[in-house]
Amino acid sequence: MKTLTSISPATLEEVQSYPIHSSEERAIILSQAQEAQKAWAVSTISLRSNCLEQLAGVLKDRAREYAKLMAQEMGKPLAQGVGEVEKCAWLCDYYREHGEEFLMDRPVETGNAKSFVAIEPLGLVLGVMPWNFPFWQVFRFVLPAITAGNGAILKHASNVQGCAAAIEACFMEAGYPDNIFRNLVIPGTRVKEVIEHEAIAAVTLTGSTPAGKAVAAAAGAVLKKTVLELGGSDPYVILDDADLDQAVAACVSGRLLNAGQSCIAAKRLIVTRKNEVHFIDRLEQELNNKVVGDPMDEVDMGPMVSIAARDEVHDQVQRSIASGAALKIGGAIPAETGAYYPITLLTDVKPGMAAFDEELFGPVFVVITAEDEDHALELANQTEFGLGAAVFTADLEKGEAIARKKLHAGACFVNDFVKSDPRLPFGGVKNSGYGRELSVYGMMEFVNIKTISINNSIRGES
Repeated sequence: MKTLTSISPATLEEVQSYPIHSSEERAIILSQAQEAQKAWAVSTISLRSNCLEQLAGVLKDRAREYAKLMAQEMGKPLAQGVGEVEKCAWLCDYYREHGEEFLMDRPVETGNAKSFVAIEPLGLVLGVMPWNFPFWQVFRFVLPAITAGNGAILKHASNVQGCAAAIEACFMEAGYPDNIFRNLVIPGTRVKEVIEHEAIAAVTLTGSTPAGKAVAAAAGAVLKKTVLELGGSDPYVILDDADLDQAVAACVSGRLLNAGQSCIAAKRLIVTRKNEVHFIDRLEQELNNKVVGDPMDEVDMGPMVSIAARDEVHDQVQRSIASGAALKIGGAIPAETGAYYPITLLTDVKPGMAAFDEELFGPVFVVITAEDEDHALELANQTEFGLGAAVFTADLEKGEAIARKKLHAGACFVNDFVKSDPRLPFGGVKNSGYGRELSVYGMMEFVNIKTISINNSIRGES
């Protein structure tokens, strides 16, 4: 029997294997989910809100259990895992409080007796999800979709199938109808077949740009809506008047979360020449105080997700050094067992180096020196990606103007690190994808925005 196997990145030992669903099993699951969605589509918003309330309770009660599962399967430190689950509970509360408002009819004055916009679900939404935030990434696509009356099918990353099974069980425990949310245990090679299945109405993917292109092509061939949240190379611009302590704290928080394995991590730290020395010194001091170790312990950072991922990042670091980047700390593969990589700091990074041009998906701090503000913004936008960006300045009006007009990204933060928030839309531009998750905008991605217009004049027969 073919299986998907979770391997602990801390010990390199097998955690558990999960039998892959056969084509017959997939067909049954999709059929059952399709039937469940038809009934769910006409359910009351009060029922859906009650399910959200129960789901939040399950998540809060089991937060540490789920955090241990994440630590075992992909190396996230326990405290970060608990925080991730609690954020999912917050998302439940958000859509419970606002779902009815978002789904209300919108009256429009047209001169007819009645005209309005109605919000209807599309059907089954397939979510192709990554391993790095194995709960949060799933919940942020599932909750708005299901609350809008859709059903959801999860194709999770192969290495976090324990998390996928736990999420499916979580929905059942919360009282959602049977089959309204189902997990498909399949490899990536089977995704295209699922997209093509008549039961699937739309697809969302969080992952790499190549994976996004493949999913978009498959969905486009059968005219199915897609939302793509893809890679990023987020620039953090530190201007002359920035509070350096604030900037360093934000850069460290924005980079070390999940061992730097995040699409919105602080990947390119662009500092003006005036602050270069002081910024690097403070950053190095802060990084030297961080603890890397077993994710089951109280540590700042655990291992990377796999040896292969660790080796890829190390190769990018070495190629950058060979191209002229300066290694300040880290940069060497440790001797201990596991997919560990040290917190690494590169300076003197310039365009043309791997650390500038490529997405480094790991705990590598990349410092780029700009001559002035204009040069810093030019460097910030010199990327194929456009997911998030940040600017640090004491002049809040200037910061807002830069965020609004001069940084090319889906989300721009002033004096803070980039993060997702249920209340704000999340998504990118350029090769970072399209469409939005979260807030009302995320809920509107997988609905039929339906026009209803009623004419009260009836022409009689002569």
